[in-house]
Amino acid sequence: MHPEVSFDLSKDGSGGGFRNVFIPGDSDINNASRPIKDGELQDCQDNGIDPIEFRIAQDALTVVVNNNADWVDEMSVSTVGEIWSPESAPETWADVNSDWPDEEFELFGAATTSGTFDYFTEEVVGEEGAIREDYEGTERDDQIAAGVSGSEYAFGYLPFAYYVNNPDQVKALAISHEGDDAVEPSLEAAQSGEYPLARPLFFYVNNNKLAEKPTLQEFVRYYVEQSGKDFIASDIGYVPSSDDQVQSNLDTLEQNI
Repeated sequence: MHPEVSFDLSKDGSGGGFRNVFIPGDSDINNASRPIKDGELQDCQDNGIDPIEFRIAQDALTVVVNNNADWVDEMSVSTVGEIWSPESAPETWADVNSDWPDEEFELFGAATTSGTFDYFTEEVVGEEGAIREDYEGTERDDQIAAGVSGSEYAFGYLPFAYYVNNPDQVKALAISHEGDDAVEPSLEAAQSGEYPLARPLFFYVNNNKLAEKPTLQEFVRYYVEQSGKDFIASDIGYVPSSDDQVQSNLDTLEQNI
């Protein structure tokens, strides 16, 4: 619709995107898999930027093991946290549950610049940024899946959108809160709130750029309108925005324009 418009697209974690390009004022939009932090917001404001928040979709963060890990099908949030905690840091599966193999963990997860890392450490480990050091961290979900797929005793976590598009590569665990029934990750369970590791996804717009660029206004309007369509679930693997959320985002856009 606007072939005259050029743009640069860079790939980084939520925190890396905020720090490296959004806060300095070099980007129009920053996608984020967690809300902006207070410190990031203050840095934006100190730089004359008032970021506009749009809640755009929902994810079911998925805990995965190797396809041959027949000893485990479900796990509580607290047990996942125990495995990843820097304080407990069990060396073997048997250290956590004596019925599990006496084999060392191989751990794969998000890099520290990732919003997924921030969410996981806060919601699962119990403290944002707290993680054991002996794991392989990356921004690339395919590398996490490949690592877990390649080792029988591996353990990891990644977005449901990657898992649902590559369901045979690794095995997803059903997750429970202590004492509750375990729930398998799915878009339906994320939308209903039954799945314990459901999380919202966001994007943030630089208010100054929005005021300067009519085509950015049009792109954000398009972005928001598309977020409620069925292909968000079927083709991507996220929970689409509800009609109310789409309208709320459109209202936010119009108010800021």
